[in-house]
Amino acid sequence: MSASLARGINVLKEVIDAPVASFFNSCVHCGICAESCLFYRETGDPKYTPIHKLEPLRRVYEQEYTLLGRIAKRLGLSQPVTEAELEEWQPLVYDSCTMCGRCTMVCPVGNDIAMMIRKLREGMSVAGYAPPDIRGAVKRTVEIGSPMGVKWSAVQAVIKHQEADLETKIPVDVEGVEYMVLLSSMEIMNYPEYLSALARIFRKAGITWTLSSEAFEATNAGIQIGTSDIARVIVSRIVNAAEKLKVKKVLSPECGHAYMAIRWEGPNLVGRPFNFEVVHVLELLDQLRRKGVLKMKSKFDTPVTVHDPCQIVRRGGVLEAPEPLVNTVASEVRLMTDHNKWNWCCGGGGGASAIHTEEAEALRTKAFMVKKRQIEETGVNTVVTFCANCRIVIEEAFDHYNMDTRLLGLTELLAEHLDDEDAAGEEAKS
Repeated sequence: MSASLARGINVLKEVIDAPVASFFNSCVHCGICAESCLFYRETGDPKYTPIHKLEPLRRVYEQEYTLLGRIAKRLGLSQPVTEAELEEWQPLVYDSCTMCGRCTMVCPVGNDIAMMIRKLREGMSVAGYAPPDIRGAVKRTVEIGSPMGVKWSAVQAVIKHQEADLETKIPVDVEGVEYMVLLSSMEIMNYPEYLSALARIFRKAGITWTLSSEAFEATNAGIQIGTSDIARVIVSRIVNAAEKLKVKKVLSPECGHAYMAIRWEGPNLVGRPFNFEVVHVLELLDQLRRKGVLKMKSKFDTPVTVHDPCQIVRRGGVLEAPEPLVNTVASEVRLMTDHNKWNWCCGGGGGASAIHTEEAEALRTKAFMVKKRQIEETGVNTVVTFCANCRIVIEEAFDHYNMDTRLLGLTELLAEHLDDEDAAGEEAKS
């Protein structure tokens, strides 16, 4: 056994806790999770069954923590996890799992399969079996601060352009404000209009806010690769910046895994509660809607449907905000058959969209067929969503399938139709 494999196996031993043990013991091998996985559903290949993807972790559990498993291992009757097996499992654990959690939703005994994939990635990454593209993203995040290699100078360039369009100063490193705003690299590079949309809404609502030059990036490549130590470093940058600026809240952007990392895993990663609140941008927008601040001067008059990002809605718990916000700005909304927490994944979450091998891209495109059918069944050709990663993946799929379909970001859509002439929204300050 190589040193790297030994380290990986040791990590797998460490991540196996009581919940993991109970999940493996309670699995009834019903196969229902298979039908909930877009990769299995579109390929029909049994290797994409979610519980099957956990086989290396199950084997370590059995051999190390069960009596019969230990006896079988000692007698040579049980095959240990090998490097060849981890290499074979790499595309199952990374390429074909977005940790969307739909399998967890349908499991009749409540097994959190997505969480166990996250734990399996811990051992896979330490053993050296994470995809090179994700390893590169992690390296850039640690060394530069962004998985796409975006530096603060690039953010400054975006700020300069957006300020010119807005004729309003975008605050940077301002202490004592209400919100510290996070961005993802994808928004900075692909959807810079998101920043100006926020600025317009904040100006209308009278909300004080700032960007931090020390922690502008929300994406957590450590979560995606499955290494908690790296995830902790990335989260700590945000925590330190927020505490330095003495802000009340940190605003997570339209990025699923960024939200999961800072909101739900963050306090556990840093080992203490935050002294600020983490809010997803949709939660804030819905709060403004309910207070009567988010008033529209007009409505988008083309029928739309909604793609609910997995990590924000199903896994993140932002269940009630999306539909009312879309209805606020769109004149006609036709929801997909499976929507909200039952939505189908775009196929690019959990770091999958960062893997650019021919095999991974072909599988991702194949898996998108479930989303393609969902959209086509609504009879509309405009989709609204609220995750930058989903937007990139969906736009690429639209191009691949030559779909005459338009994709819009919800925050930008709301800002575009915002009634700027209304009162400043004093209620939002309270």
